[in-house]
Amino acid sequence: MNATFRNTMIAVLTFGGGTALLCLLTFIHINQGNVEIPLGTVVEALMNPQDTIQHHTVRVLRLPRAVMGIIAGGALAASGVILQTVTKNPLSSASTLGIHSGTYFAVVVTTIFFPFAMFANGIATAFIGGITTFAIVYLLSGAGNATPVRMVLAGMIVTFLFSSLTSVLQIFYENETQGLFLWGSGTLVQNNWDGVQFSLPLVALGLVIAFGFASKLDTLTLGDDVATALGQNVRTVKFISILAAVLLTSVTVSIVGPIGFVGLVAPHLIKLIGYRSHIPLLIGSALWGGNVLLGADVLARIIDPSFSELPVGAITALIGSPWLIWLVLRMKQEGNNQETGSVMAGKASANLSLWKVTPVLGLVILLTLFVSMASGNYGFEPLVAYDALFGQSNEFIKNFILNLRLPRALVALFSGAILAVSGLIFQGVLRNPLADPSVIGITSGAGVGALMTMFVFSVSAFWIPVGAMVGALIFFLIVMALGAKAEFQPTVLALLGIGISAFGSAIIQILVVQSDLGVASALTWLSGTTYAKGWAELLQYLIWPIILFIPLLVFYIKTLDVLSLGDDTAKGLGLRVRSVRFQMALIATLLAACSVAAVGSIGFVGLIAPHVARLLVGSANQRLLPVTMLLGGFLLIIADLFSRTLLAPNEIPSGILVALIGAPYFLWLMKKRAA
Repeated sequence: MNATFRNTMIAVLTFGGGTALLCLLTFIHINQGNVEIPLGTVVEALMNPQDTIQHHTVRVLRLPRAVMGIIAGGALAASGVILQTVTKNPLSSASTLGIHSGTYFAVVVTTIFFPFAMFANGIATAFIGGITTFAIVYLLSGAGNATPVRMVLAGMIVTFLFSSLTSVLQIFYENETQGLFLWGSGTLVQNNWDGVQFSLPLVALGLVIAFGFASKLDTLTLGDDVATALGQNVRTVKFISILAAVLLTSVTVSIVGPIGFVGLVAPHLIKLIGYRSHIPLLIGSALWGGNVLLGADVLARIIDPSFSELPVGAITALIGSPWLIWLVLRMKQEGNNQETGSVMAGKASANLSLWKVTPVLGLVILLTLFVSMASGNYGFEPLVAYDALFGQSNEFIKNFILNLRLPRALVALFSGAILAVSGLIFQGVLRNPLADPSVIGITSGAGVGALMTMFVFSVSAFWIPVGAMVGALIFFLIVMALGAKAEFQPTVLALLGIGISAFGSAIIQILVVQSDLGVASALTWLSGTTYAKGWAELLQYLIWPIILFIPLLVFYIKTLDVLSLGDDTAKGLGLRVRSVRFQMALIATLLAACSVAAVGSIGFVGLIAPHVARLLVGSANQRLLPVTMLLGGFLLIIADLFSRTLLAPNEIPSGILVALIGAPYFLWLMKKRAA
């Protein structure tokens, strides 16, 4: 009797309480707006509508937005339930598997190049983009052999790749994609009932399919072999279920944009309560998904009482990223993480002599610097560059090459070198070949600090690097604290970094919208750029870290080799592990912060350069340090050169080009390891 009463009370609180909360949030949501409408008028507009401006405002503008939030939240939550069951991955959702980024990219491409195909709010385009992205992530992470960690990491990198491609298109086709920036961050803004009328039948179709397959999904949780033995066609069930999940996601994206983490938070709330059967799980998740999304929109309007439209996707990320971190730590404690090693490890395949590699790389960098100085809108002009350096060139050309192109290339060289060294240190300190300032959230923290310095505290440009360092330091302390709880397990720490980066990116999105930055300029800064950088950035942010920290690292880099042996062995050899780990990671954090202050958020340099260096000279960190520096500098010089020349006179942000190189490289390594 007690158990029956307890179950009844849980059901009443879950479903009855959830419904009551949804009604309350809907009422609060309708009462929010630029114009104050008395409470009695709102009730009258709902119960007894009249032909007045206030009643039309409530029924035509505010109510559709609230209803759209409920529909979208329910659809995303139901999609999350299906994806978690089919992939056997408690971390699966449309955002963590990259489906949102794929649908967004597909919609942007179609808007620019095939506008005739944007019929029915672009649902077909979004659906194709979503299903293609899921297939890519599923295959790259090992398909049926994929672990939760590997699948989410593949989703993260695919998200980086599609986000970079989307940013390029938005920068160069700003007019064609006008209005897509806010939509791309997730917004419930509705001007009439069209969005609700379009999405409701399609979401209902997706939910009907999900409920129809609920018993089959229950069987899937027992394992593929058991489901097959019970007469179930596992492949067909998975295929149709995934189609339903992607349909629910793509319908939502086509109306309100990519809103992340709802499909992660709501299903886990219901699972924590104790529901495992898919009928109550789908109903409860859809109900509480509506609560999460509607509550996030209410919170967005409370945070910004001016109603300048904070992206609700940023608010759900602020809520959902700590939830992701908690889930990862919970998986670690329960021992659910099947993968204890790293996703990849750099192995020496050439093992070349340091005395051969270093001079060759130095010569290649000098040659690239010259090519960079000689390249511009008029193509490659080596004689002009030579005359400017050694000949009798006129003052204008000499000034143009020596004071614009040369310092910009040097900024790229030093920034790349600093980021590469930062990545090398993090990989050694955390014993994590996936560690990189951007992957574990340090770059995101530096970006938050820099933006807050510029737009919140409104201080002079002198304080921007200080803000970047403070932001990076705060995020670094969070990473280290969480890393200690995860015992610095490589892949778990990478997942924690995804959550931390998402949290920082959400704050950055909010700051960008609040500060009224132009879309192109905001995307350019967020992507990282060497555009218009010169001697000032080189002297203020980049020279002194090289002078101060690199000689120090030459003496202490051996400690990374000792740390790689494991904490117990390192302690046995007399190393103060915690102290050394903190000091070295602090140096890496400050290096990354200096780079962000100079060129913005550029990722993957700190990931790629150490890996390539290991392929060339082995794993000894004393040998890796100079080679990694040179490779990082070379990579960013190349990115800077192509950013100026590929689509001249237009420019592609250097950070986007690095991501376009780094993401496929990372995915190739994952695929190679999975095979």
